[in-house]
Amino acid sequence: MVNASPPMNPVTIGVAGGSGSGKTTVSTAILDRVGTEHIAYLEHDAYYKDIRDLPYSPNQPINFDHPDSLETSLLVQHVRQLKQGQSVAVPIYDFTTNSRTDRVRIVEPQPIILVEGILLFAESELRKLFDVRIFVDTDADIRFIRRLKRDITERGRTVESVIEQYLYSVRPMHLEFVEPSKRYADVIIPEGGKNPVAMEMVAARIRSMLENPEQRSMPTRR
Repeated sequence: MVNASPPMNPVTIGVAGGSGSGKTTVSTAILDRVGTEHIAYLEHDAYYKDIRDLPYSPNQPINFDHPDSLETSLLVQHVRQLKQGQSVAVPIYDFTTNSRTDRVRIVEPQPIILVEGILLFAESELRKLFDVRIFVDTDADIRFIRRLKRDITERGRTVESVIEQYLYSVRPMHLEFVEPSKRYADVIIPEGGKNPVAMEMVAARIRSMLENPEQRSMPTRR
């Protein structure tokens, strides 16, 4: 906790979906349409455990796509603090070294809390904190191509290493954890931010919830 103010009963929104599905594009569209000044934005990726704290075997690569690779308990704590009107210190993770830095990003409480991550709805303690659960649904080939381009250009990976990780952990963990979590979504957006009609409908609903705090949820899928 950095500082505190009276609770504001914010609207809490989760955006989940497979790696490369377009979650960041959807989150950015929400930020742009609703206004960054109204939103406390958290990324589950920031809560990866340091590589030194993950199980290691010389015969197997580390599985960064399993829920245990993330410190979800800290994210849950931070969401709860923001809901109580407290600012939080979010870790800053270095994906080129797979380690946490000694720096943090301060996020202040806002009327809307927006959380993005692959495994958000696979974690029951985290899932129940959201008023709105959005799942970005994109075909596997498109997701893989996007991940390949991102990891090569932004994270210094080779084509071979990206393919190896995809086959070893990304695809199996998607099938085991991410895809089944779609059933908890209130809204499923095909093609993510490339679907402007869906994005405008979601943004309009969020703006309405911001103006009318008693409207805390969308029609729910179970």
